[in-house]
Amino acid sequence: MIVETLSVFPEMFEPYMSSSILGRARRAGLFDFAAYDLRDWTHDRHRTVDDEPYGGGQGMLMKVEPLAEAIEDIASKGPKPHVVFFTPCGERFDQRIAERLATCERLLLVCGRYEGMDERAYSFADERLSIGDYVLTGGELPAMVVADAVIRLLPGALGDDMSNVDESFSGGQTGGLLEYEQYTRPSTFRGAGVPEVLLSGDHAKVDAWRRRNAIERTCRWRPDLLEAAALSDAERAYAEELLARYHDADGQAEAQRSDTEEEVQA
Repeated sequence: MIVETLSVFPEMFEPYMSSSILGRARRAGLFDFAAYDLRDWTHDRHRTVDDEPYGGGQGMLMKVEPLAEAIEDIASKGPKPHVVFFTPCGERFDQRIAERLATCERLLLVCGRYEGMDERAYSFADERLSIGDYVLTGGELPAMVVADAVIRLLPGALGDDMSNVDESFSGGQTGGLLEYEQYTRPSTFRGAGVPEVLLSGDHAKVDAWRRRNAIERTCRWRPDLLEAAALSDAERAYAEELLARYHDADGQAEAQRSDTEEEVQA
């Protein structure tokens, strides 16, 4: 796989792409990486990549000409890349999209800056993505997020091709649930212990506990994932029971807070 970025701050990527799991995968030849400087496709002495928006308004916009030239030039040097732009109007990035992008032969991540891009630049995108409903100063961090999520899915990237199937949001053994709780030594820390079943050595009981715990954690922290999760009828009934229980508990806690506030005000 080839992963490339186009940015006005290409130096931001090398330290991250050379570290930890990504660095090992890169050194093992599982993917190639290149970070391109958008200013290399400008034609004035100031290497200008932005300009004032037509109609007025706050901030500067990235110009369409250097973006177009850069993407076309980069694309001409090898197999056609899948070009991703980052924008608030893009599809919300998730594990499903990461798994799809991991099948691409070549991925070009285009990073915006300033107040955004000339709208005509988006015609060069194969896909628009957003990593969340908040504002960042540029697209470099989203590009790193996407690259990390994609590269770790490449066969051999984690050293064990099966080591990502239990992870949260995975379509593997978790079935779209959050991952179960995990513990390591010591078995007791400041009075808090480890669930006895994990110390039992009974793998069947451990697997059953982990599945049940994953359902419980998802119900508590991310109930929105349950609709698409792969659950048996019995598991879904258990999830519905938990949701009702958590809802009642939250309602009681809210009522207690209201009573306390009234007492303080009185």
